[in-house]
Parts: sequence; C-alpha cells; structure tokens
Amino acid sequence: MSEKVLMPNENREISKTPGHWVLAQLGKKVLRPGGKELTQKMLKGLNITANDNVVEFAPGMGYTARLCLLQSPKTYTAIEQNEQAAAIVRAYLNGESQTCRVGNAQNTGLDNAVATVVYGEAMLTMQSDTRKNEIIAEAGRILAAGGRYAIHELCITPDGIDDDNKRLIQKEVTEAIQHPAKPITPSEWKKLMQDNGFEIEFEAIAPMHLLEPKRMIDDEGFGGFFKIAKNILTKPKARKRVLGMRKVFRKHNKNLSAITLVAKKKVSDHIFPHEIPPKNKGK
Repeated sequence: MSEKVLMPNENREISKTPGHWVLAQLGKKVLRPGGKELTQKMLKGLNITANDNVVEFAPGMGYTARLCLLQSPKTYTAIEQNEQAAAIVRAYLNGESQTCRVGNAQNTGLDNAVATVVYGEAMLTMQSDTRKNEIIAEAGRILAAGGRYAIHELCITPDGIDDDNKRLIQKEVTEAIQHPAKPITPSEWKKLMQDNGFEIEFEAIAPMHLLEPKRMIDDEGFGGFFKIAKNILTKPKARKRVLGMRKVFRKHNKNLSAITLVAKKKVSDHIFPHEIPPKNKGK
C-alpha cells in the first residue's frame, strides 16, 4: 500500500505533494522561510491595533492569523484559494468582524481602500513575475492611502548574483518542493513594492533554515520538534522528501535567505489597475 499525504481537495502521491503540505502533515506548524522570528518582526513592523481593518493573503495553516488576532483588530479578512485550507483558518475566527473568504489574492473581490493593513507570507515566491505584480497591485488597491503592506518571502542573495545561478536555484528549489518557486533578490522584491506605489519602511533578512534542527526547535518547541522527528523516522517516503528538500536548501545556503518588507501605501496620484475610471462614452 502506497504512503500518501492528505492535502486540501485531493489525495496525491507523496512524491508529488507540494513540500509545505508534506511538512504540515508531519506536524510542522510554522511554514515560513524566516521562521517565527521573522514573522514576529513583520507583525511588529505592521503595528496592528484595534483600529485596523486587516486583510491576510493565503493564511495557510493559520499560524500568523492567530498572532494577528491577539491584537484585536477592528476587522480581519483572510483570502484563501482553497476551501479546506480556509476551514482550518475559520476554526480560529470568532465574531462577525472576522472572516475567511475563498478567493484569489490577485482578485479578492474586496472594495477599494477597505483595509488599513494587508500582509501575506510564503505565497508570492510561488508565483510568476506577472502574478507577483498583480497580487502586490491588488494589495495596493484594497489599501487606504497610508495603509501598511507586508510580505515575508524567500529571496536569493546577493543582489548582484549571476542570472544563470539564480535560475539554477529557482529550478532546483522548484523540483525539491514539487511546486513552482521563483524567489527573487531583495532589491527585486523592493522594486516590485515601489513600482506599485509603496514606500519601504522596514526590512529584515534571515537565513533560510526552515528544516534545520535549531530553527525547528525555535519555531515548534521541543515537543513539536520531537513529534515531527518521530513522523519523519516512521514515514520513509515523507523522510525522503524532507531530506531531499533539506539537501537543496543546504546546497544553496549561501544564496537562499528569507526577507520581510513592511511598506506604506503612498498618498499620491498612483493609480492602481482596478481604480482606473471608465472612459467618457459621450465624447
């Protein structure tokens, strides 16, 4: 009987299951490239208060959602593309001011300027350059002027890395995690934000040590770490996947990092795609 991992919407052979779902099934709760520490720095930079209307893109297992809700924002809206994943997040929500909608981050269906805070983690890395731009533009559209937007993503360092080496890293990470991945350099992440009308206010970079024992203990605690380790030891196909991912991460450890950026939507005449007024048909 083949070893399978249950993931949202389907059963897949574990060899073809995206890496983050393999790790989730093994008990890993913190699935961000910079770990819990970089997520906490991102949230500190966002400074969420009871006056904020928060939108989170792709909350996944809901780890950051729970941290956000501890700040008691005025409203919280999650946009998750998968219904079963959305159900995980809804289990953490309480009250009419908190909701999780099934939809796409590039086209949320939300009104213009309804949010004061938008953030997303470990999701833009998995998108093409065009889709990255669309999602960041959508964040700008739904944010009020002066609102804050934050990302926490995988990045490739240094900024001047050779293009061939960058493409090799993208290719090998994609193969290891069995999901398209296109991490870019810190300066490229910042340019994407700036091109969409954002002003960078905070930046932090951390090693990409997602599968290193010290980071796992820091993120999951000793109990969580030993649970994951036991599952890895007793599930040979999952163990092969985890070791394969870690091998690639270690191979490129000098060039793989995690980055968080917190930015403010400029008060300017920057026009976002969905805000362009219709042409006057009378002329």
